[in-house]
Amino acid sequence: MAVIIETPNSPRTKKQANWEKYGWLFMRVSGPLLIVLVFTHLISNLVVGEGIKAIDFAFVAGKWADPFWQVWDLAMLWLAMIHGTNGMRTIVNDYAEHETVRKSLITILWAVCGLLVLLGTLVIFTFDPCPAGAAVELLPSFCPVN
Repeated sequence: MAVIIETPNSPRTKKQANWEKYGWLFMRVSGPLLIVLVFTHLISNLVVGEGIKAIDFAFVAGKWADPFWQVWDLAMLWLAMIHGTNGMRTIVNDYAEHETVRKSLITILWAVCGLLVLLGTLVIFTFDPCPAGAAVELLPSFCPVN
């Protein structure tokens, strides 16, 4: 005798996006990508060259003078913030019992994520490696000496 299992009723219609699926897929793609980005970042900053002793304002200024490293650090920032926020959203969904509390917490999470991503992006792209009035010995070698 064959058992017939009815299709479960879903509150989501066929036309709506399945955000849980997209969030799950994002976590599976961004996690390994973040591992590559972070470990390459650590190796290039701490292992290659003089190591941690070389990291100072001039080092960061020289690094961010190259658009490649700006985009690299931007990708790390965006992926890490969105990955972490999505993970926190999952935890809130699991443990917040009241719908109002859950929606409020998730809204706050994404607002804070958006603010930090915006501020971090501004820092990366508006960083001035040659600030006026800085001590010459602290500036990178490509800065003009006045």
